[in-house]
Amino acid sequence: MENQVIRQMSTKELKERLEQERLTLTKYKLNHAINPLDNPHVIKQTKKTIARILTELRRRELEGNDNGNQ
Repeated sequence: MENQVIRQMSTKELKERLEQERLTLTKYKLNHAINPLDNPHVIKQTKKTIARILTELRRRELEGNDNGNQ
C-alpha cells in the first residue's frame, strides 16, 4: 500500500485497516513457522504497511486533524 493511498483514507478506515494488517501479519508468521511460505517477502511488506499506517495516524494526531480525511 502506497503512502498516497494511506493519506487519502479517513482515520476510521486507517484504524480498521491497521487491525486487518496486524491479523494478516500474525497469520503469515504462524503459517511460515509451520510450513515455509512461497514468498516470505510478504511478511516484510506487511510490516512496512503497518508502519506506514501508524506513521500517518501519528502525524494526524500531532496535527490535530484526527477527525477525517487529509
